[in-house]
Amino acid sequence: MKKSKTSLFEWVGDVILLLIMLIVILPLLWLFVSSFKSDADVIKWPPHFFPADWVADQYRYVVKAIPVLRMLRNTVIFAGSVTVISLFFDSMAAYAFSRMHFRGKKVIFNVILLTMMVPFQVIMIPLYLEEFNLGILNTYAGLILPRAASAYGIYMLTSFFGNIPKSLDEAARIDGMKEFQIYSRIIAPLAKPAFVTLGIFHFMNNWNDLLYPMMLTSSVEMRTLSAGLAVLVGSNSIKFGPTLAATVISIAPLLILFLFGQRFFMEGIATSGMKE
Repeated sequence: MKKSKTSLFEWVGDVILLLIMLIVILPLLWLFVSSFKSDADVIKWPPHFFPADWVADQYRYVVKAIPVLRMLRNTVIFAGSVTVISLFFDSMAAYAFSRMHFRGKKVIFNVILLTMMVPFQVIMIPLYLEEFNLGILNTYAGLILPRAASAYGIYMLTSFFGNIPKSLDEAARIDGMKEFQIYSRIIAPLAKPAFVTLGIFHFMNNWNDLLYPMMLTSSVEMRTLSAGLAVLVGSNSIKFGPTLAATVISIAPLLILFLFGQRFFMEGIATSGMKE
């Protein structure tokens, strides 16, 4: 009897998971399929999942309407550089907060956490004025430098590093290792899942960001994909097919990145909140 109840619960659980999977995947499939529809097919009622005629004109229109390849390159440079640089600085700060002892450590860490509560709208005008005074508006440096470190990244990696046994540090110091050697040879390799998880978060957030890059860039040549999509959607007459095609171009790299890093992503999510 107990065994049959367990089997019933497992079956119900599988059905629920299947429904959740369909809820998540079906919109993505609809988006991809609809990007090959004409505008008439997209707004047809009742709607049809598959197009009457598969056309690639929507993608050609996007390439002609906006410099999508240039914007894609800008987004890769912006999101990729921020991810790499932020991971380095976040992890160095997290190592100091989790493995080292110095005066004012808790105060500084709490101040960093408090900055997570400050919305971007509060600092956007001072940030713009500061970049204007430095002469780095509408440049890659102007986009990357303000996000060279992340309070959330420092918090997440500090939590993860704190779960690594400190006896490893002591053994390394006995062997004559310096702090940076301990960080790079012991802590960083053990924290690979956390690095991948945080890297995906950083890349995804910066890839999808609209207000920040639009505020700090003024020329079409420096716009990111999100800004390009906003221009396309914000035109006088919305073209549904090209908008869907541009959306596919925008989210495809994120889906590919997640598929390659999902094992480490799930492992990082599972272990980043554990306590010793």
